[in-house]
Amino acid sequence: MIIAVDGPTASGKGTISRALAKHYDLPHLDTGLLYRAVGRQVLLDGGDPDDARDALTATSFPDSLLVDPVLRSEETGGYASRVSIHPAVRQALYERQRDFAMQEGGAVLDGRDIGTVIVPEAGVKLFITASVQSRAKRRWLEMQGREIDIPLDEIERDIAARDARDIARPDAPLKAAPGALILDTTELDRDQAVAEAIRIVDARQAER
Repeated sequence: MIIAVDGPTASGKGTISRALAKHYDLPHLDTGLLYRAVGRQVLLDGGDPDDARDALTATSFPDSLLVDPVLRSEETGGYASRVSIHPAVRQALYERQRDFAMQEGGAVLDGRDIGTVIVPEAGVKLFITASVQSRAKRRWLEMQGREIDIPLDEIERDIAARDARDIARPDAPLKAAPGALILDTTELDRDQAVAEAIRIVDARQAER
């Protein structure tokens, strides 16, 4: 079983994907972490994330970078959004994601183009969304928990800007895949969102 989970930043797709992977005993890949690693590598290289050549060079990042906690920072998230607009970067990471998805037994992948580009044939496709305000509040609380002091309105502006870039990019724009089931988590807490996602997956599997 392949489960594709897409959605904008801080929508809850990562939490839901990890929970689905645990519930169905499937391997999980946070594909956004790959783009965050590219964005971080550009910064380490002293490059420009808006330059396609610098961004492509950064796709050769070492695997050790994937466990660096700085990848979860807001700054790195912004860099990830900027490098992801380059078609050459997306192509460079495509096979890595595709191989993970097609492993025997299936997998859960979350990102922004899993159901539209990486595995459009996924048996279950979810699109997780929420209002900009609720997503900003979640990210702000996360930052507070990590003792990172950043104004809520700054996070809200950053999320709105990243949404605009992701939706408007010509290559693999952020959108719900055909046949994807929409889950709005604006009014849901973690447990409610996970329970609803599991219900949706079970229902879709029962239809097959």
